[in-house]
Amino acid sequence: MFEFFRAGGRAAAVFMLAIFFATPSTAAEVQAARVVQTFAVPAAAASTQLPAQPQAATGQPGQATYGAPVVQQPGAAVASPATFGAAVAQIPQSLSNLVLSFVDYGNQDAEQLCLAKTVYFEARGESLEGQLAVAEVVLNRAASGVYPATICGVVTQPSQFSFIRGGKFPSVRINDGCWHKALAIADIASKRLVRQTSPNVLWYHASYVAPRWGKRLTRYSQIGTHIFYS
Repeated sequence: MFEFFRAGGRAAAVFMLAIFFATPSTAAEVQAARVVQTFAVPAAAASTQLPAQPQAATGQPGQATYGAPVVQQPGAAVASPATFGAAVAQIPQSLSNLVLSFVDYGNQDAEQLCLAKTVYFEARGESLEGQLAVAEVVLNRAASGVYPATICGVVTQPSQFSFIRGGKFPSVRINDGCWHKALAIADIASKRLVRQTSPNVLWYHASYVAPRWGKRLTRYSQIGTHIFYS
């Protein structure tokens, strides 16, 4: 009889030990078991969550906002990093950021140099917005059909820009930071990355003078010391 209970007790002990080691008994073990169950979900039943894509903001032209994350369903095409990067690149940047990011120095053709020199000599003491407006007036004139059709032709036209002497430009200090800004502004204006005026703004003058022709035109805006007309 004693041998029977001893054998039965040994079997019971083995059984209890098996239950002890087979069942999580601590919080860490329970969490581990849940982790195993989480990663054991079949791949086909899981969905992939992608970064939020830029969306046009309602009532905010030219701006962008980030909406809720896009959930990619199984079997659907996944947006590539290149696609997402291209979408982000379309978000408008500020004028100052565009000037700071400009690095294409020394690669301008004659037309771009004429535009940059006009910005430099006419408005290098103005704000970036004021410099851009001057560049746009030159571009607007070239596209108007009333003035010469080239940038250099517009700028060197007699009696139009006071810094021109005998149809020639003065020398530029190429190491001047103002020259670097002028090159950037000329590029931004030519590519229409940012607009400061409307296409029909063809004239401007300094605020400390009052030419007679200004009375016959429609005042558009004043930026710094320049008054612009359409």
